[in-house]
Amino acid sequence: QICVTCHTPHNAKAGETTLWNHTLSSVSSYTVYDSPTLNAKGGAATIGQPTGVSKLCLSCHDGTVAIDSFGGTKGGADGGSMITGNRNLGSDLSNDHPISFTYDDTLANTDGGLFLPSSTSVTIGDTAVGGKTKTGTIAATMLVGGLVQCSSCHDVHNNFTADGKLLRVKLAGSQICLTCHNK
Repeated sequence: QICVTCHTPHNAKAGETTLWNHTLSSVSSYTVYDSPTLNAKGGAATIGQPTGVSKLCLSCHDGTVAIDSFGGTKGGADGGSMITGNRNLGSDLSNDHPISFTYDDTLANTDGGLFLPSSTSVTIGDTAVGGKTKTGTIAATMLVGGLVQCSSCHDVHNNFTADGKLLRVKLAGSQICLTCHNK
């Protein structure tokens, strides 16, 4: 029953369309990405607090909720397993790729170093490792409701690459970065 760590067919968290079963993070405010190299800063890109699926990922990856805190059980100090090492992002996301922001053609045109998500074709996955592949535009294959989220690059449900980080595109040759970045 590997799915029950995150999902449940009954008694899901209120308002969750993913039938979420995991305890949500108690962090109310994260330090978000900020960099002078974000060319669209102050323009088309607004980096706010994590939302949607990224907030669900942070339920384990911000280090405040144990992996086995689901279905009404409490992990952590009560004997649960916490994510450790560099997989524990904490609440300071300022040195991680920005998430929960709109990536559209307006942003790409303003930034100048991004591909147009509505028309740039990409293939995610790697059949060489037995992984699945999917081809389409950046907008159709990588974005969630037009937003960059954790799941834009990572997929917990499919084996897309052999990189060991649940990546949708390979790390080799910076392919994961060059999917969206034209730099």
